Amino acid sequence: MARRRPIALLALLAFASLSFAQAKPTVDVDVVYGKAGDKELKLDIARPTEEKGPFPCVVCYHGGGWRSGNKRDLRPWIEHLATQGYVGVSVGYRLAPDAIFPAQIEDAKTAIRFLRTSAAKYDVDKDHFAAMGWSAGGHLVCLIGLTDEKAGFDGKEYSKESSKVQAVVDYFGPTDLSGYAKDQLAQKGMLGPFIGAKYADNPAAHDKASPIKYVTKDAPPFLIFQGTKDWIVPIEQSRSLAAKLKDVGVPVKLVEVEGEGHGWEGKSVNETTRETIKFLGERLKK
Repeated sequence: MARRRPIALLALLAFASLSFAQAKPTVDVDVVYGKAGDKELKLDIARPTEEKGPFPCVVCYHGGGWRSGNKRDLRPWIEHLATQGYVGVSVGYRLAPDAIFPAQIEDAKTAIRFLRTSAAKYDVDKDHFAAMGWSAGGHLVCLIGLTDEKAGFDGKEYSKESSKVQAVVDYFGPTDLSGYAKDQLAQKGMLGPFIGAKYADNPAAHDKASPIKYVTKDAPPFLIFQGTKDWIVPIEQSRSLAAKLKDVGVPVKLVEVEGEGHGWEGKSVNETTRETIKFLGERLKK
């Protein structure tokens, strides 16, 4: 979701100041993973330099209300992931209003299948993937974790590979778009351009784009972060998803970051980063 101040400034700039104890990773920038018409779709990849792969892969998706943001926003994150023994990837995806849903989730899933196709080249362990995203990116990773090919979001490229992930880390992503039905500002500024229609005109399309509609017992483990004073994604969105996952027996942990809004800085960044790395290690490393 969007605000006047980019999510990267709230949740990532403080993170960028964290020191890297390990050697600087190898970074491949603007790797083309697909095409949409004549538009090339690109991602950035950071890999460990002093260890031998293959490595678990953590695929990251930026926020920005599906209308803005850039894969470069997550460069500090993917480099940090590489120092922790992962292949860290930041994905650029098509943005509204030029591209409406499901373009964004199709791109998000295509990137994962591309990485599996190119696993040998980029030292990726094909069997150990996580998806991590912030805000609108959090929405996308929830959909990645909760939907399979039957949802119709997988696209056509690299069809021999799966877009399935083994873990999801959701930083304050919206989970039920019907919850914004009466929020005219959100409808006009974000959801209308993203879905291609306001809720009143096409509620079914909003439901189709809502991760909470796809919860099953087959979902991978989830780690969810949510500020208790988020003014853009109400905390009930994360609580409802966590409760529904728990009800069907999916391992899920909701971390409510007390007093924080739609993103955070300083001590909260350090704490949630440590929690994230711990979760990834538990779920992806042998």
